[in-house]
Amino acid sequence: MIISVTESGDIKAVKSEDIKSKVEGRNAIVNIVPEGTMITPEDVNNGKVLVELDSSKLKEQVAQKEIDFTTAEASFADANESYLIQLKQNESDVTAAELKVKFALMDFQKYLGGDIAQEVIEKMESNANLNPDMTLLINDPNSLGGEASKQVDTLQDAILLARGNLERASDFLEGTQKLYDANYASELELKGAKLDVDRYTVQEKAALKDLKLYQLYDFPKEAETFLSNYNEAKLELERIQARARAQLAQAKAKLTSAKARYEMQKKRLEKLLDQIEACVIKAPAVGQVVYWSSTERWTRVKIEQGAEVYEGYKIITIPDASEMKVEIKIHETWIDRIEPNQPAKITIAAFSDKAFTGKVLKKAPLADPDRWLNPDLKVYVTDVSIDGTHNFLKTGMTGKVEVLIDELQDVLYVPIQSVVTVDEKEMCYVKAGRSAEKREVETGLFNDNFVEIKSGLTEGEKVLLNPPRWTESEPAKEQAETEPEPAKEQAETEPELAKEQAETEPEPSK
Repeated sequence: MIISVTESGDIKAVKSEDIKSKVEGRNAIVNIVPEGTMITPEDVNNGKVLVELDSSKLKEQVAQKEIDFTTAEASFADANESYLIQLKQNESDVTAAELKVKFALMDFQKYLGGDIAQEVIEKMESNANLNPDMTLLINDPNSLGGEASKQVDTLQDAILLARGNLERASDFLEGTQKLYDANYASELELKGAKLDVDRYTVQEKAALKDLKLYQLYDFPKEAETFLSNYNEAKLELERIQARARAQLAQAKAKLTSAKARYEMQKKRLEKLLDQIEACVIKAPAVGQVVYWSSTERWTRVKIEQGAEVYEGYKIITIPDASEMKVEIKIHETWIDRIEPNQPAKITIAAFSDKAFTGKVLKKAPLADPDRWLNPDLKVYVTDVSIDGTHNFLKTGMTGKVEVLIDELQDVLYVPIQSVVTVDEKEMCYVKAGRSAEKREVETGLFNDNFVEIKSGLTEGEKVLLNPPRWTESEPAKEQAETEPEPAKEQAETEPELAKEQAETEPEPSK
């Protein structure tokens, strides 16, 4: 017993080259090759034009897009140069500021000495709120170095010199006073000696005051000035670096913006040129030209010269006739039994005298969404290949496919119409002498004509092809009365029917 499902469908190519509109919006077909035109390898090599779409509006936009692109290109070049200039300017500004910091540090070290200057700087860096008292440094002159130490030495030398001159003038005054008292020196000489003592006394006081003023005012002022210059140079370096980063960021932002505009205008121009080029569709593969509207029943656009098509709409399909298939739709009750590579027998309506074979290629995972006329009918699109190459097969022909699901060996089966359902149980009417007996059976697989009987019947028993209808409320007697009359009585009243039931009823078979 062969279990199969038979459905009709359309012949299509397994592989085909679909030509779609790649032009945005809606465009009219200016020229198109006649349907059925054969595309040869020479046509493919020479770029034979199959479809030409209207490109007049697109060509009008080319000049403006080229102007926009040129302007964006110039802006991008200018922004790039400005960015490079800003980059070099930042390097120069930062380098100059770093030199100022270096020179300010050198001045501070020159004034205080390297060691003490480094010590002060380290203390300030460790504590940003520290304000060093420079007057403390002058109290230990030995710790100083540089110009400050030199200045202290100069002032101290002036004091020593003034004191030496004062001592010498004092000794000279004392000697002159003795000579004057002995009348060996004149009064004028004594007055001169006194004036020298007074002058050198004044020099000593002045030298002491100069040292004190330097220690209290000049040294702290100059030391803090050099330190302030160093700190200010560092702050200026930070400001210049921050300003350089900001200016560079602005220049980079302008460059990025100009580059984006340039690339956008470039893509727009390229896209426009591509769209114009896409208006001319050339032969991509060998085969026969088939209009898309000829293969799809529900399409709203008829492919012809002057028709308007949208982007992505199929215009032409070029099927590969070397490998064809039949696209059928399997009812949901059978789809779970359909598997790839199951064998199939195929009959083509146009060539009914020829038999073809094939196999299941694939089945759709979801029901066909186009069954809008009958949404309750669930069918699944299934592709069945046609073995061999047949150049006489054309796309759109009708084919009938019988998919072989299973082949049962040594089974008991009866005609499918002999089994009826009574009270949710499957029943058969079995001939028992001059009457019919209702018997419950267990069924298995079935096809369009027969159903497998797993239990309830034995080989050789006769079953009614047209069993009467039974209802749960009918008593057994009424059921018996509604059963068919014996063969003799039927022969007298209905000879034709009696003869048909007695002689032509099929027997259960293995």
